[in-house]
Amino acid sequence: MKILVTGAGGFIGGHLTKQLAALGHEVIAVDMKPTKDWYQLVGKVANHTADLSLLENAYLYSKGVSQIYNLAADMGGMGFIENNKAKCMESVLINTHLLQAARRNGVEKFFFASSACVYASFHQDTLDISPLKESDAYPADPEDGYGWEKLFSERMCRHFQEDFGIQTRVARYHNVYGPKGTYAGGREKVPAAACRKIIEAVKTGNYEINIWGDGQQLRSFTYITDCIEGTIKLMNSDYALPLNIGSSEMISINELYKATIEVVGLPYEKFKFTYDLKAPQGVRGRSSENSECRKVLSWEPNIEFKVGIKETFDWIAKELNY
Repeated sequence: MKILVTGAGGFIGGHLTKQLAALGHEVIAVDMKPTKDWYQLVGKVANHTADLSLLENAYLYSKGVSQIYNLAADMGGMGFIENNKAKCMESVLINTHLLQAARRNGVEKFFFASSACVYASFHQDTLDISPLKESDAYPADPEDGYGWEKLFSERMCRHFQEDFGIQTRVARYHNVYGPKGTYAGGREKVPAAACRKIIEAVKTGNYEINIWGDGQQLRSFTYITDCIEGTIKLMNSDYALPLNIGSSEMISINELYKATIEVVGLPYEKFKFTYDLKAPQGVRGRSSENSECRKVLSWEPNIEFKVGIKETFDWIAKELNY
């Protein structure tokens, strides 16, 4: 079928575009960045640079498509999210205009990439936490800026389905990582940042690494191939409510660094860690509760962190000539 992927020049969007093309679909790939800055350029795909926060562009690129996967957003890791709340909120224009365009152009299915940042902060303020169920998004108290935009856009999808009959699907991603993503510049997330810092430490001979927060923060990290598989499964399902797409394997940031160092064969005892307690560090604990995912999709993310981080490290190492 003919499919529009927005945010196709980004990390997840690039991997999704590649997989949909491999499955034989006709893919229209759109991103705001010039194509030279895309993380992946997929062959036999129509690649376009356009700002989809503009209604006329949303109308133009959604004409004649059967499905829209909306992954377009201005976002990054915790450092970017905490310091760019207004920019993150502006992404609501993309989803709103794409939904309007989908209605006008008769698009059958619409996917929105949401985030675990929609979950209420009072469920995540200690290390003694329970995995987050889909119902834990309400009463609403999401991540300021980015989380509010995602939660609002989820509601937009719900009401466009109720009022106009567009089949909407919403995935709440949990810390997606892997090769061909951002690893420097301020928008990178923890796994990629850890890989880069470890490589830089070895190359410079300075084995001191600074960690944001106290390193005890708990997270689950979802490898990119699990993310893509879950996304396509959800889109092809009949499930119309927001659904967790995230690993249930929870580790601390300290454990993340230790696992990464050891899995790539480096001596952990050579590294020294310092902690910046004033740096952005997000919630204390967060992981994905997957009973609904298993029920709906007969599947859940299953790639262990030690496997995914080795693939990620190897790719970043090549990028940095390590």
